[in-house]
Amino acid sequence: MMQAVQYFSYGGGPDALKLSEVPVPKPKENDILVKVEAASLNPIDWRIQEGILRAPKLLSILPLPIPFVDCKFPFTPGVEVAGEVIDVGTNVKTVKKGDKVVSLLNFLNGGGLAQYAIAESFTAVRPSGSCAAEYAGLPVAGVTALQILKSIGAKFDGTGGKHNILITAASGGVGLYLVQLARLAGLHVTATCGARNMDLVRSLGANEVLDYKTPEGQQLASPSGKLYDSVINCVPNTEWSSTLEANLTSDGKVIEVTPTPVTMARYWIKKLVRSNKLEVFMLKSDREDLEFMIKLVNQGSIRTVLDSTYALDKAEEAWKRCMSGHATGKIIVEM
Repeated sequence: MMQAVQYFSYGGGPDALKLSEVPVPKPKENDILVKVEAASLNPIDWRIQEGILRAPKLLSILPLPIPFVDCKFPFTPGVEVAGEVIDVGTNVKTVKKGDKVVSLLNFLNGGGLAQYAIAESFTAVRPSGSCAAEYAGLPVAGVTALQILKSIGAKFDGTGGKHNILITAASGGVGLYLVQLARLAGLHVTATCGARNMDLVRSLGANEVLDYKTPEGQQLASPSGKLYDSVINCVPNTEWSSTLEANLTSDGKVIEVTPTPVTMARYWIKKLVRSNKLEVFMLKSDREDLEFMIKLVNQGSIRTVLDSTYALDKAEEAWKRCMSGHATGKIIVEM
């Protein structure tokens, strides 16, 4: 048996989380059984609890690239983990028993807030003596940042072109990885965050930092007068407005990092009127991207900023912190 944090219906927030005794899962032929050392929380975790993967009737008729499904209860949340391989299925060749790994779990199954979890192919080896918490945030937040920058043409070998970007909510989990990766790619970065985090964001590579609560920050204009080739929006439920469009180049675009059903509807409306100004990011399961992020952390080229750490029996406090939207970096639950 093992301990796992679960909820038993949609809604309820942190108060709905319960620490339960459940059987240790058994890996199937393509599975990897991981003894979890650290799990990282993301906004998608509490949004799943709120039912974001359930298809609203209005949107169920649209060809949206989101697998709308109902959760199976009781549900163990969490999809980013770092730990040790305990067992592998007969078809698994990429890792072996005893390896220290980082894994992205299946969003539909979850399982991260537990002492043991079933991982699949999106699993990569990390150094044997490494701190699990430093790597647990890479599969979602880190790889999201990497894939977004690659999608706008960023390169990390010195061959990329100049690109002016705006990163909103730059002190969050994805935002801090974005800032560091953009610096490595030689991009010009304007970033928004709260006043208390401006020095941190600047130290990690942002060229210009705006306090989002000030009039200047709300206008989103680059202090140097540059128009943005890309706006990477990490703030959920942002209204599409003339403020964003006014700061874009003629072929610039906004990339939504945390799409909601409303965002998806807006995206398809834009497509219907042949506008390419809005794109919605969807994470791809690419183990090579995860391995690249692990390499950068190993080299010290980037680092994981930890907002806070909690024990498994304090997971409801971590959940509440995640829902607040004010974390600086990653929220970690350690086993």
